[in-house]
Amino acid sequence: MEKMKEEIVMIDVQDVSMRFMMSNDKIGSLKEMVTQLIQRKIKFREFWALRDVNFQVKKGEVVGIIGRNGAGKSTILKIISGIMRPTKGRVIRNGNIVPMLELGSGFDFDLSGRENVFLNGAILGYSKEFLMEKFDEILAFSELGEFIEMPIRNYSSGMLMRLAFSIATVVEPEILIVDEILAVGDENFQNKSRQRMMELMSGGTTVLFVSHNLDQIREMCNRVVWLDGGTVRMAGETKEVCDAYKL
Repeated sequence: MEKMKEEIVMIDVQDVSMRFMMSNDKIGSLKEMVTQLIQRKIKFREFWALRDVNFQVKKGEVVGIIGRNGAGKSTILKIISGIMRPTKGRVIRNGNIVPMLELGSGFDFDLSGRENVFLNGAILGYSKEFLMEKFDEILAFSELGEFIEMPIRNYSSGMLMRLAFSIATVVEPEILIVDEILAVGDENFQNKSRQRMMELMSGGTTVLFVSHNLDQIREMCNRVVWLDGGTVRMAGETKEVCDAYKL
């Protein structure tokens, strides 16, 4: 029975490709762009951020995605999260996804930290009653103290990360998607966040994790997918892929 549980596929990426149309011309303003579009003077070229990407993530796995800048890591996370639609292929998701991607996404920078707890929590599907019940826990984990009453436009990137992480992980999501967010903030909170991630993983949460820090990948991931130029260069056991990536 346990073996069958482990084999549940939570994320199935099937032949995913993503094409962007890039302009070769330098555009100085929105007005200039609209004018040139109307006159059909702008020339575009195809840029394939991803080509025929395939991999699966099973229940309870922690899968790392590594690759150089521009390899397609953030693009594949946005597609899996449902933020972007692929040009070709599809992603099958088997569970609710909590994405922690661009820092500050889902926040209103004119509102206080307290108000953003309820705004961001609502976006993630949490009820107002649930958030009121969990507010003290979120505040304590974020270590924001009295800054929770300040507009978040005054927050540092580390403070934003602490608030976002505290809201997203107040319950155990079925699928957690994390893009480099553990690289922000002081060492103490990074360690605390890593411990929280370990707790989620031990509780059965499926995690897809992007990081440039190979030590974090080795510590936290069961398997690794290496993206290179928008394609899967290698996928497999963490040590094997990380060792090959370093060569």
